[in-house]
Amino acid sequence: MNSNVKHYVKELLNIALPIIMGNLGFILIGAGDVLIAGRHSTDTLASISIATAITNCIMTFGIGLIASVSPILSNIRGERKSAKKYFFPTIRFSMILAIIVMIFTLGFIPVIDYMHFEEKLVPDIKMYMFITAFSTFGAYLHAALKEYLQAFEIVFFPNLITVICVFLNVILNLIFVFGFGPIPSLGAVGLAIASFTVRYFMGFALLFYCLGLIKCRNYHDKSYYKNLLTVGLPISLAIMVEFIAFNSVAIFMGRVSGIYAAAQNLVCTLTTVSFMVPLAISNAIAVKVGFSNGARNFKDLKAYATIGTLMCVGFMMCSAVVFCTYPQVLVGLFTKDYNLVRICVPVLYILSFFQIFDGLQVALSGIYKGIKKTKIVLVANFVGYWLIAIPFGYHLAFDRGYNIIGFWYGLAFAAIILCTLMLIMLIRYFKKFKTEYVNN
Repeated sequence: MNSNVKHYVKELLNIALPIIMGNLGFILIGAGDVLIAGRHSTDTLASISIATAITNCIMTFGIGLIASVSPILSNIRGERKSAKKYFFPTIRFSMILAIIVMIFTLGFIPVIDYMHFEEKLVPDIKMYMFITAFSTFGAYLHAALKEYLQAFEIVFFPNLITVICVFLNVILNLIFVFGFGPIPSLGAVGLAIASFTVRYFMGFALLFYCLGLIKCRNYHDKSYYKNLLTVGLPISLAIMVEFIAFNSVAIFMGRVSGIYAAAQNLVCTLTTVSFMVPLAISNAIAVKVGFSNGARNFKDLKAYATIGTLMCVGFMMCSAVVFCTYPQVLVGLFTKDYNLVRICVPVLYILSFFQIFDGLQVALSGIYKGIKKTKIVLVANFVGYWLIAIPFGYHLAFDRGYNIIGFWYGLAFAAIILCTLMLIMLIRYFKKFKTEYVNN
C-alpha cells in the first residue's frame, strides 16, 4: 500500500474507529433489548418488535434531519469559517424536532387497535410506544450533540458514552423486565423504561461535556436552519424510506403471526451489528469529503470517497462469509425457540448477499452527504425500496407463499438497483467537479 493510500486510510480510521465503537455500542443496546426480550418470552419479543418497527419509522424522520449537522459544519470548516457558534442552534433544532416526533408517536398509538395484530400483544405494543414517545428528547439531544462534535472530529468521548450505556441498558433491562427486590417483573414495559432512562443519560452526558468544552455565546442564524432542512430533509426522507421498508416487513408479517415480526427484528439486529462498521466509515467519509468539498480540493475528495467505499464493501464481504458459514450459531445467540430459529436461518443466506450492496450504498450515501447532494440518495432509496423491494417482496411473500424470505429477496434486488443509480449519478458529478477544478 503506497504512502498516499495509507494516509487516507489512516485519516478515515481516526474518525471511524471511535464511531465504530459507539455504533456497535448503540446497536448492542438494541441487541440487549432483543436478547432480554427473547429470554423473557417470544410474546415479549414480538411485542417490542412490532412497537419498535413503528416508532423507528417515526423517529428516523428527526434523526435524518439531525444527520445533516456534521456534513454542513464540516463544509463550513473547510471554507475556513467559524462553526463552533452553531452549538445552541443545533440544540434548538433537535428539541423542536423532538416535540414534533413525540406528538406524532403519541397520535399513532390509537391506530394500533385497527392494525389487526394478535390481541394479546396490543397492550404491550401501545404502552411501549407511549413511553418511547417521551424518550425522544434524550435521544435527539444525544444525536444532535454527537453530530456536532463529529464535525470537529471529536469522536472518542461521545462513543465511549454509548459503550458505557450498553452495560447500563443490560442492567436496567434485567431489573425492570424480570423484577428485582420491590420492583416487579414488567416485561415489555420494563424494556421501554430502561430505554427511556438510557437515552436521557446519553443526552445529558454529552450536553455537560459540550458545555465544559465549547465556549460560545448563544447565536441565531436562520440560514443555518434552512441549510439543515435543505440537506437534511432528503437524508431524513431517504432514511425513512429505508427504515419503513424494513420495518413494514415486521408489520406485514406480524399481522400473520407475531413470530414473524420477532424473526424480522432478530435478523435486522444481526445485520445491523455488522452494518455499524461501514456506517461509521460512511460518517467519516461525510466529514472528510465535506471538508474537501468546502475547500474545493478534488484530489482529496475523490481519494476519501474511493478508499472509504472500498473499506465499506470489503468489510461487508467478510461479514457475508461469516453469516453464510454460521447462521444457526448467530441466531442461537438470541433465542432457543425452535420455530424462530427455523424461520431465521434461511433468511441469513439471502442477507449475506444483501450485505455487500448495503455496504456499498451506505458508503455512497456518506459521499453524497459530504458534497451536499442528498436528493439523489432519496430518489435512489425510493425507487429501490418502494417501487421494487416492497411490491416484489409482497408478491413473493403472500402470492407465492415465500413468507418473510420473499421480502428479503425483494430487499436484495432493490439494493442492487439503488447502488447502480447512485454510482451512475456520482460518476457524473465527479466528471463535472473535476472539470470545474481544472478550469479554476
